[in-house]
Amino acid sequence: MSDAPVFSIDPAGFHADPYPTLARMRAQAPVCYVPELGATLFTRRDDVFVQEKRIEMFSSHQPAGLLTKVMGENLMRKDGDAHMAERRALFPALSPRTVRDVLAPQFRTIVQGHIDRLKPMGSCDLVSDFAMPVSADALRVMTGLTNMEAADMDAASQAMLDAAANYQNDPQIDAKGHAAAAQVLALIKDRLPELRAAPDRSIISVLDQAGLSLDAIAGNVRVIIGGGQNEPRDAIAGTAWALLTHPDQREMIDTGQATWTAAFNEYTRLIAPIGMSPRRVAQNGTACNVTFQQDELIFFMFGSACRDESHFTDPDRFDITRDTGPAIPFGAGPHFCAGAAASRSLIADHALPMLFDQLPGLTRAGDAPFQGWAFRGPTQVPVTWAP
Repeated sequence: MSDAPVFSIDPAGFHADPYPTLARMRAQAPVCYVPELGATLFTRRDDVFVQEKRIEMFSSHQPAGLLTKVMGENLMRKDGDAHMAERRALFPALSPRTVRDVLAPQFRTIVQGHIDRLKPMGSCDLVSDFAMPVSADALRVMTGLTNMEAADMDAASQAMLDAAANYQNDPQIDAKGHAAAAQVLALIKDRLPELRAAPDRSIISVLDQAGLSLDAIAGNVRVIIGGGQNEPRDAIAGTAWALLTHPDQREMIDTGQATWTAAFNEYTRLIAPIGMSPRRVAQNGTACNVTFQQDELIFFMFGSACRDESHFTDPDRFDITRDTGPAIPFGAGPHFCAGAAASRSLIADHALPMLFDQLPGLTRAGDAPFQGWAFRGPTQVPVTWAP
Protein backbone atom coordinates (compact mmCIF):
# COMPACT_ATOMS: atom_id res chain seq x y z
CA MET A 1 0.00 0.00 0.00
CA SER A 2 1.02 3.65 -0.30
CA ASP A 3 2.65 5.55 2.53
CA ALA A 4 -0.18 8.10 2.53
CA PRO A 5 -1.63 9.07 5.91
CA VAL A 6 -4.30 6.64 7.11
CA PHE A 7 -7.79 8.14 7.34
CA SER A 8 -10.53 5.85 8.65
CA ILE A 9 -14.19 6.34 7.78
CA ASP A 10 -17.55 5.06 8.93
CA PRO A 11 -18.79 3.31 5.74
CA ALA A 12 -22.47 3.77 6.61
CA GLY A 13 -22.02 7.45 7.37
CA PHE A 14 -19.90 7.94 4.25
CA HIS A 15 -22.66 6.35 2.16
CA ALA A 16 -25.28 8.59 3.76
CA ASP A 17 -23.29 11.83 3.38
CA PRO A 18 -19.64 11.76 2.30
CA TYR A 19 -19.10 15.52 2.09
CA PRO A 20 -18.13 16.37 5.71
CA THR A 21 -15.59 13.53 5.67
CA LEU A 22 -14.24 14.57 2.27
CA ALA A 23 -13.87 18.16 3.49
CA ARG A 24 -11.78 16.94 6.43
CA MET A 25 -9.67 14.86 4.04
CA ARG A 26 -9.03 17.89 1.80
CA ALA A 27 -7.98 19.93 4.82
CA GLN A 28 -6.00 17.34 6.80
CA ALA A 29 -4.86 14.60 4.41
CA PRO A 30 -5.74 15.38 0.79
CA VAL A 31 -4.14 12.13 -0.37
CA CYS A 32 -4.95 9.47 2.20
CA TYR A 33 -5.29 5.71 2.59
CA VAL A 34 -8.76 4.57 3.68
CA PRO A 35 -8.54 1.04 5.10
CA GLU A 36 -12.31 0.52 4.94
CA LEU A 37 -12.12 0.96 1.15
CA GLY A 38 -8.69 -0.59 0.63
CA ALA A 39 -7.67 2.40 -1.50
CA THR A 40 -5.75 5.67 -1.46
CA LEU A 41 -7.99 8.64 -2.22
CA PHE A 42 -7.13 11.86 -4.08
CA THR A 43 -9.56 14.51 -2.83
CA ARG A 44 -8.33 17.93 -4.02
CA ARG A 45 -9.41 19.23 -7.41
CA ASP A 46 -5.97 20.16 -8.76
CA ASP A 47 -4.45 16.84 -7.72
CA VAL A 48 -7.24 14.92 -9.43
CA PHE A 49 -7.02 17.13 -12.52
CA VAL A 50 -3.28 16.53 -12.91
CA GLN A 51 -2.89 12.95 -11.74
CA GLU A 52 -5.82 11.55 -13.74
CA LYS A 53 -3.85 12.31 -16.90
CA ARG A 54 -0.79 10.31 -15.73
CA ILE A 55 -1.98 7.04 -17.24
CA GLU A 56 1.52 5.59 -17.19
CA MET A 57 1.35 5.82 -13.37
CA PHE A 58 -2.38 5.56 -12.63
CA SER A 59 -3.87 3.17 -15.14
CA SER A 60 -7.49 2.55 -16.00
CA HIS A 61 -6.56 -0.99 -17.00
CA GLN A 62 -7.81 -3.04 -14.08
CA PRO A 63 -8.29 -6.68 -15.08
CA ALA A 64 -8.93 -7.59 -11.44
CA GLY A 65 -11.06 -4.50 -10.72
CA LEU A 66 -14.68 -4.79 -9.62
CA LEU A 67 -16.07 -2.92 -12.62
CA THR A 68 -14.20 -5.17 -15.07
CA LYS A 69 -15.27 -8.30 -13.21
CA VAL A 70 -18.93 -7.29 -13.39
CA MET A 71 -19.17 -5.61 -16.78
CA GLY A 72 -16.30 -7.15 -18.74
CA GLU A 73 -13.53 -5.44 -20.69
CA ASN A 74 -14.59 -1.96 -21.79
CA LEU A 75 -13.12 1.33 -22.95
CA MET A 76 -13.34 2.82 -19.47
CA ARG A 77 -10.83 0.26 -18.26
CA LYS A 78 -8.32 0.72 -21.08
CA ASP A 79 -5.61 3.31 -21.71
CA GLY A 80 -3.78 4.81 -24.65
CA ASP A 81 -4.35 3.36 -28.12
CA ALA A 82 -6.66 0.59 -26.89
CA HIS A 83 -8.91 3.15 -25.22
CA MET A 84 -8.91 5.53 -28.17
CA ALA A 85 -9.70 2.77 -30.67
CA GLU A 86 -12.94 1.91 -28.88
CA ARG A 87 -13.74 5.56 -28.22
CA ARG A 88 -13.44 6.26 -31.95
CA ALA A 89 -15.68 3.29 -32.68
CA LEU A 90 -18.28 4.69 -30.27
CA PHE A 91 -18.09 8.29 -31.52
CA PRO A 92 -20.71 8.07 -34.32
CA ALA A 93 -23.37 7.12 -31.76
CA LEU A 94 -22.66 10.02 -29.39
CA SER A 95 -21.15 12.76 -31.55
CA PRO A 96 -22.56 16.30 -31.20
CA ARG A 97 -24.11 15.93 -34.67
CA THR A 98 -25.81 12.65 -33.74
CA VAL A 99 -27.07 14.21 -30.51
CA ARG A 100 -28.48 17.21 -32.41
CA ASP A 101 -29.94 15.46 -35.43
CA VAL A 102 -30.84 11.96 -34.23
CA LEU A 103 -31.15 11.87 -30.46
CA ALA A 104 -32.55 15.29 -29.53
CA PRO A 105 -35.84 14.83 -31.45
CA GLN A 106 -36.28 11.44 -29.79
CA PHE A 107 -35.46 12.91 -26.38
CA ARG A 108 -38.21 15.49 -26.83
CA THR A 109 -40.72 12.81 -27.76
CA ILE A 110 -39.72 10.66 -24.79
CA VAL A 111 -39.96 13.51 -22.27
CA GLN A 112 -43.26 14.73 -23.69
CA GLY A 113 -44.77 11.25 -23.44
CA HIS A 114 -43.89 10.96 -19.75
CA ILE A 115 -45.14 14.46 -18.94
CA ASP A 116 -48.43 13.72 -20.71
CA ARG A 117 -48.74 10.56 -18.62
CA LEU A 118 -48.06 12.38 -15.36
CA LYS A 119 -49.90 15.66 -15.92
CA PRO A 120 -53.41 14.51 -14.85
CA MET A 121 -52.07 12.91 -11.65
CA GLY A 122 -51.19 16.07 -9.72
CA SER A 123 -48.38 14.41 -7.77
CA CYS A 124 -45.55 11.93 -8.21
CA ASP A 125 -42.06 10.94 -7.15
CA LEU A 126 -39.74 12.61 -9.63
CA VAL A 127 -37.15 9.85 -9.26
CA SER A 128 -39.25 6.75 -9.94
CA ASP A 129 -42.08 8.29 -11.98
CA PHE A 130 -40.19 10.73 -14.22
CA ALA A 131 -36.39 10.75 -14.08
CA MET A 132 -35.98 6.97 -14.08
CA PRO A 133 -38.23 6.19 -17.09
CA VAL A 134 -37.03 9.24 -19.06
CA SER A 135 -33.40 8.20 -18.60
CA ALA A 136 -34.14 4.56 -19.34
CA ASP A 137 -36.13 5.29 -22.50
CA ALA A 138 -33.41 7.63 -23.73
CA LEU A 139 -30.81 4.96 -23.03
CA ARG A 140 -32.88 2.30 -24.83
CA VAL A 141 -32.75 4.49 -27.95
CA MET A 142 -29.07 5.35 -27.54
CA THR A 143 -27.87 1.80 -26.96
CA GLY A 144 -30.25 0.03 -29.33
CA LEU A 145 -31.67 -2.11 -26.50
CA THR A 146 -35.24 -1.36 -27.45
CA ASN A 147 -36.11 -4.88 -26.30
CA MET A 148 -35.38 -3.93 -22.67
CA GLU A 149 -38.10 -2.44 -20.47
CA ALA A 150 -37.37 0.87 -18.76
CA ALA A 151 -37.66 -0.61 -15.27
CA ASP A 152 -35.30 -3.44 -16.22
CA MET A 153 -32.79 -0.92 -17.60
CA ASP A 154 -32.82 1.00 -14.32
CA ALA A 155 -32.59 -2.17 -12.22
CA ALA A 156 -29.72 -3.55 -14.29
CA SER A 157 -27.84 -0.27 -14.07
CA GLN A 158 -28.21 -0.10 -10.30
CA ALA A 159 -27.30 -3.75 -9.78
CA MET A 160 -24.12 -3.48 -11.88
CA LEU A 161 -23.08 -0.19 -10.28
CA ASP A 162 -23.68 -1.56 -6.80
CA ALA A 163 -21.48 -4.55 -7.62
CA ALA A 164 -18.82 -2.29 -9.15
CA ALA A 165 -18.68 -0.34 -5.86
CA ASN A 166 -18.96 -3.42 -3.62
CA TYR A 167 -15.70 -2.86 -1.77
CA GLN A 168 -17.19 -4.53 1.31
CA ASN A 169 -17.52 -7.79 -0.73
CA ASP A 170 -21.21 -8.43 -0.06
CA PRO A 171 -21.96 -11.69 -1.99
CA GLN A 172 -25.62 -10.79 -2.62
CA ILE A 173 -24.69 -7.48 -4.22
CA ASP A 174 -22.10 -9.28 -6.37
CA ALA A 175 -24.60 -11.93 -7.49
CA LYS A 176 -27.20 -9.34 -8.51
CA GLY A 177 -24.62 -7.43 -10.53
CA HIS A 178 -23.49 -10.51 -12.46
CA ALA A 179 -27.10 -11.54 -13.13
CA ALA A 180 -27.82 -8.10 -14.58
CA ALA A 181 -24.70 -8.31 -16.77
CA ALA A 182 -25.87 -11.68 -18.12
CA GLN A 183 -29.30 -10.22 -18.88
CA VAL A 184 -27.75 -7.39 -20.91
CA LEU A 185 -25.66 -9.85 -22.92
CA ALA A 186 -28.73 -11.93 -23.78
CA LEU A 187 -30.65 -8.87 -24.94
CA ILE A 188 -27.74 -7.69 -27.11
CA LYS A 189 -27.66 -11.10 -28.79
CA ASP A 190 -31.38 -10.77 -29.50
CA ARG A 191 -30.98 -7.34 -31.11
CA LEU A 192 -27.88 -7.95 -33.24
CA PRO A 193 -29.61 -9.73 -36.17
CA GLU A 194 -32.06 -6.83 -36.58
CA LEU A 195 -29.33 -4.20 -36.33
CA ARG A 196 -27.16 -6.01 -38.83
CA ALA A 197 -30.08 -6.12 -41.25
CA ALA A 198 -30.77 -2.41 -40.74
CA PRO A 199 -27.73 -0.63 -39.23
CA ASP A 200 -28.35 2.64 -37.39
CA ARG A 201 -26.59 5.11 -35.06
CA SER A 202 -27.28 3.12 -31.90
CA ILE A 203 -24.30 2.14 -29.75
CA ILE A 204 -24.69 -1.59 -30.39
CA SER A 205 -24.93 -1.00 -34.12
CA VAL A 206 -21.96 1.35 -34.48
CA LEU A 207 -19.72 -0.88 -32.34
CA ASP A 208 -20.76 -3.90 -34.38
CA GLN A 209 -20.13 -2.02 -37.64
CA ALA A 210 -16.66 -1.11 -36.31
CA GLY A 211 -15.86 -4.80 -35.95
CA LEU A 212 -15.88 -5.16 -32.16
CA SER A 213 -16.48 -8.65 -30.78
CA LEU A 214 -19.67 -9.56 -28.94
CA ASP A 215 -17.81 -9.50 -25.62
CA ALA A 216 -16.38 -6.04 -26.38
CA ILE A 217 -19.80 -4.73 -27.40
CA ALA A 218 -21.36 -6.17 -24.25
CA GLY A 219 -18.66 -4.75 -21.97
CA ASN A 220 -19.05 -1.26 -23.40
CA VAL A 221 -22.85 -1.35 -23.43
CA ARG A 222 -22.89 -2.47 -19.80
CA VAL A 223 -20.63 0.35 -18.64
CA ILE A 224 -22.69 2.85 -20.67
CA ILE A 225 -25.87 1.54 -19.04
CA GLY A 226 -24.22 2.07 -15.66
CA GLY A 227 -23.31 5.72 -16.16
CA GLY A 228 -25.94 6.45 -18.80
CA GLN A 229 -28.87 5.47 -16.59
CA ASN A 230 -27.55 6.45 -13.18
CA GLU A 231 -26.20 9.91 -14.01
CA PRO A 232 -29.12 11.36 -16.02
CA ARG A 233 -31.70 9.85 -13.64
CA ASP A 234 -30.02 11.38 -10.61
CA ALA A 235 -29.20 14.68 -12.33
CA ILE A 236 -32.77 15.19 -13.61
CA ALA A 237 -34.37 14.53 -10.23
CA GLY A 238 -31.55 16.19 -8.30
CA THR A 239 -31.47 19.41 -10.34
CA ALA A 240 -35.26 19.64 -10.08
CA TRP A 241 -34.97 19.18 -6.30
CA ALA A 242 -32.33 21.91 -6.09
CA LEU A 243 -34.44 24.40 -8.07
CA LEU A 244 -37.57 23.58 -6.08
CA THR A 245 -35.57 24.07 -2.87
CA HIS A 246 -34.20 27.41 -4.14
CA PRO A 247 -37.17 29.09 -5.91
CA ASP A 248 -35.21 32.34 -6.24
CA GLN A 249 -32.79 30.57 -8.56
CA ARG A 250 -35.63 29.00 -10.55
CA GLU A 251 -36.99 32.54 -10.97
CA MET A 252 -33.65 33.62 -12.42
CA ILE A 253 -34.13 31.08 -15.20
CA ASP A 254 -37.69 32.29 -15.81
CA THR A 255 -36.50 35.89 -16.14
CA GLY A 256 -33.58 35.07 -18.41
CA GLN A 257 -30.87 35.82 -15.84
CA ALA A 258 -29.66 32.20 -15.88
CA THR A 259 -30.09 29.09 -17.98
CA TRP A 260 -31.12 25.47 -17.52
CA THR A 261 -27.59 24.52 -18.52
CA ALA A 262 -26.22 26.64 -15.66
CA ALA A 263 -28.54 24.83 -13.24
CA PHE A 264 -27.42 21.44 -14.57
CA ASN A 265 -23.73 22.41 -14.35
CA GLU A 266 -24.09 23.68 -10.78
CA TYR A 267 -26.03 20.63 -9.60
CA THR A 268 -23.48 18.20 -11.04
CA ARG A 269 -20.77 20.27 -9.33
CA LEU A 270 -22.59 20.21 -6.00
CA ILE A 271 -23.56 16.53 -6.16
CA ALA A 272 -21.50 14.74 -8.80
CA PRO A 273 -23.66 11.74 -9.81
CA ILE A 274 -20.48 9.74 -10.45
CA GLY A 275 -18.43 10.62 -7.40
CA MET A 276 -15.20 8.75 -8.08
CA SER A 277 -13.17 6.79 -10.58
CA PRO A 278 -10.84 3.94 -9.57
CA ARG A 279 -7.35 3.46 -10.99
CA ARG A 280 -4.62 0.83 -10.64
CA VAL A 281 -1.07 1.92 -9.85
CA ALA A 282 0.80 0.73 -12.95
CA GLN A 283 4.32 1.21 -11.59
CA ASN A 284 6.10 2.17 -8.40
CA GLY A 285 6.39 5.92 -8.09
CA THR A 286 5.40 9.08 -6.27
CA ALA A 287 2.64 11.66 -6.58
CA CYS A 288 1.71 14.51 -4.27
CA ASN A 289 4.59 13.52 -1.95
CA VAL A 290 3.13 10.03 -1.50
CA THR A 291 4.93 6.85 -2.58
CA PHE A 292 2.82 4.24 -4.38
CA GLN A 293 3.41 0.56 -5.06
CA GLN A 294 2.49 -1.24 -8.27
CA ASP A 295 -1.00 -2.77 -8.44
CA GLU A 296 -2.46 -0.98 -5.44
CA LEU A 297 -5.84 0.75 -5.80
CA ILE A 298 -6.46 4.50 -5.86
CA PHE A 299 -9.65 6.56 -6.22
CA PHE A 300 -9.93 9.96 -7.92
CA MET A 301 -12.74 11.59 -5.95
CA PHE A 302 -14.65 13.76 -8.44
CA GLY A 303 -17.34 14.55 -5.88
CA SER A 304 -14.72 15.97 -3.53
CA ALA A 305 -12.84 17.82 -6.28
CA CYS A 306 -16.05 19.64 -7.23
CA ARG A 307 -16.37 21.04 -3.69
CA ASP A 308 -12.74 22.08 -3.31
CA GLU A 309 -12.65 25.32 -1.31
CA SER A 310 -9.64 26.56 -3.28
CA HIS A 311 -11.83 26.82 -6.38
CA PHE A 312 -15.37 27.30 -5.08
CA THR A 313 -16.49 29.84 -2.47
CA ASP A 314 -19.04 28.36 -0.07
CA PRO A 315 -18.85 25.06 -1.99
CA ASP A 316 -21.73 23.35 -0.17
CA ARG A 317 -24.20 25.96 -1.44
CA PHE A 318 -26.26 25.59 -4.65
CA ASP A 319 -25.67 28.74 -6.73
CA ILE A 320 -26.40 28.75 -10.46
CA THR A 321 -24.61 32.08 -10.90
CA ARG A 322 -21.19 30.69 -9.92
CA ASP A 323 -18.44 29.84 -12.40
CA THR A 324 -18.47 26.04 -12.62
CA GLY A 325 -15.58 25.97 -15.09
CA PRO A 326 -13.13 24.31 -12.67
CA ALA A 327 -15.62 21.54 -11.80
CA ILE A 328 -14.81 18.06 -13.14
CA PRO A 329 -17.92 15.90 -12.55
CA PHE A 330 -17.35 14.17 -15.91
CA GLY A 331 -13.62 13.65 -15.40
CA ALA A 332 -10.67 15.64 -16.66
CA GLY A 333 -8.42 13.33 -18.66
CA PRO A 334 -8.69 10.99 -21.63
CA HIS A 335 -11.64 9.26 -19.96
CA PHE A 336 -13.82 12.38 -19.99
CA CYS A 337 -17.41 11.12 -20.25
CA ALA A 338 -18.20 10.25 -23.88
CA GLY A 339 -21.91 10.79 -23.27
CA ALA A 340 -21.64 14.30 -21.78
CA ALA A 341 -23.22 16.01 -24.82
CA ALA A 342 -26.14 13.57 -24.85
CA SER A 343 -26.64 14.01 -21.11
CA ARG A 344 -26.74 17.79 -21.36
CA SER A 345 -29.19 17.62 -24.24
CA LEU A 346 -31.53 15.23 -22.44
CA ILE A 347 -31.45 17.08 -19.13
CA ALA A 348 -30.83 20.78 -19.80
CA ASP A 349 -32.53 21.07 -23.20
CA HIS A 350 -35.50 18.79 -22.64
CA ALA A 351 -36.29 17.11 -19.32
CA LEU A 352 -35.91 20.12 -17.01
CA PRO A 353 -37.46 22.94 -19.07
CA MET A 354 -40.35 20.77 -20.25
CA LEU A 355 -41.03 19.52 -16.72
CA PHE A 356 -41.18 22.99 -15.16
CA ASP A 357 -42.96 24.61 -18.11
CA GLN A 358 -45.72 22.02 -18.40
CA LEU A 359 -46.47 21.19 -14.75
CA PRO A 360 -47.70 24.53 -13.34
CA GLY A 361 -47.17 25.10 -9.66
CA LEU A 362 -44.59 22.33 -9.34
CA THR A 363 -43.73 22.14 -5.64
CA ARG A 364 -41.82 19.84 -3.31
CA ALA A 365 -44.14 17.68 -1.23
CA GLY A 366 -41.73 16.05 1.20
CA ASP A 367 -38.16 15.20 2.03
CA ALA A 368 -35.68 14.15 -0.66
CA PRO A 369 -33.09 11.81 0.89
CA PHE A 370 -29.77 11.27 -0.90
CA GLN A 371 -27.39 8.34 -0.69
CA GLY A 372 -24.11 7.07 -2.11
CA TRP A 373 -20.52 8.24 -2.45
CA ALA A 374 -19.21 6.43 -5.55
CA PHE A 375 -22.55 7.09 -7.24
CA ARG A 376 -24.84 9.62 -5.54
CA GLY A 377 -28.37 10.86 -6.05
CA PRO A 378 -31.80 11.30 -4.45
CA THR A 379 -33.79 8.19 -3.65
CA GLN A 380 -37.06 10.10 -3.98
CA VAL A 381 -38.27 13.62 -4.73
CA PRO A 382 -42.02 13.87 -3.98
CA VAL A 383 -43.77 16.76 -5.79
CA THR A 384 -47.22 18.14 -6.51
CA TRP A 385 -48.60 20.47 -9.18
CA ALA A 386 -51.90 21.81 -10.47
CA PRO A 387 -53.31 19.05 -12.72
